[in-house]
Amino acid sequence: MSFQVKEPILVIGLGGIGSKLATDAKNSLNSDCLIVSNDVKDIPKDIPSLHVTTNSVINPSVQLIRGSTYEISDEIKAKISEYSTVILMSNLAGKAGSAMAPVVSEICNEADAELISFAIMPFKYEKNKIFHSGVSLKRLRANSKCTIVLDNDSLLESNPDLSTKACYDIANSALMHVVESLGKSEISSETNIISTSKDGQTMEDSLRDSLKMLYGNAPPNSVKRSMLYVVGGSNIPTGVINSITNLSAGIVNESNSQIDMTSNANDSKIIMLSSIQGMTKFDNYDPLGAIPQENTLDWDTPDCSIDCELDLYQLE
Repeated sequence: MSFQVKEPILVIGLGGIGSKLATDAKNSLNSDCLIVSNDVKDIPKDIPSLHVTTNSVINPSVQLIRGSTYEISDEIKAKISEYSTVILMSNLAGKAGSAMAPVVSEICNEADAELISFAIMPFKYEKNKIFHSGVSLKRLRANSKCTIVLDNDSLLESNPDLSTKACYDIANSALMHVVESLGKSEISSETNIISTSKDGQTMEDSLRDSLKMLYGNAPPNSVKRSMLYVVGGSNIPTGVINSITNLSAGIVNESNSQIDMTSNANDSKIIMLSSIQGMTKFDNYDPLGAIPQENTLDWDTPDCSIDCELDLYQLE
C-alpha cells in the first residue's frame, strides 16, 4: 500500500539537523513548518517553534529531554490538529532527535495524523548513540504510517574516503530529493531505506554504490520494492538510463522497480528508495530487538526522566 500525502501539510523539525531539514522541506513543499528543540540556537526567528526547556540542566540526558518534551505535549497536539499530513524530520544520531522523535510521533499517532517520518542513523563509531537511535527508530516506525531511513554508517562504508561533513551533505541532499518527490511518486507505507553515492561518478558506479549501501542495511530478500531517482536525468544519454534501468530490474523484481527522472540538477547520480519487509541492521542496535514483539514486555511510554520535586528528608 502506498502512502498518501494530503494537504494541508505540516513539516516538523526536531533538534539542530532536523530544523535545517524541515526548513528546506518547507520551502520545497510550500507547506507550514514547526521547529521543536531544547536548544534555542536551533530555532529560526521567522518559523513557528516550541522550546523544550530542561531548566538549569546544561547538558541534559536523552531521558531528561524526552521527559521535558512530554510537558509540552498539549502544545504540540494543538499545533498538528489543523493538518492532514505531518512530515517529521529527525536526526537520531543527535541527542535531541533521538529523545523527541518517539514523543512527537506518539502524539501524531494519537491525533490520527498521517505521519511520514524521516530518520538519520549514526555512524558506527558513535557507539554512545547506537542504542538510543535503535530504540527511537523502533518507536518511530510503530507510530508512523511510513518511515524513511538514511544510514550515515553504510554511506561511509561505501565511501571510506569521505569526510564526515561530506557524508552529511550527501545525506541531506538525498533526503531532499525524496521530499521533493512526495507529491509525484508513490512511497510504500512501511519502512523505506534511502541509499545513494558520492558525486562525480558514472551512473553505473553510482548504482553500484547505492546497492552496496542498501544491502549494508538489509538482506537482499527483504527488499520488496525499489524507486530509482535519476538526478540530472535530462543530461544523461537515454542509452545509459536504459542500461541502469535493466540492471536494477535484474536485481530487484522488475514489476516492483520504478524510475523517477523529475530532477533537473546539473550533477548526475542515483538515489534509491527501497521498501523493506523484515529485519534490518537497525534492529540489532537494541540488544532486545531480536526478541519477537509478542514475547516482549515493554512500556507504552518510552524511557524518560522527570523532575518530581519530592521533598524527602534523610532518616537517621
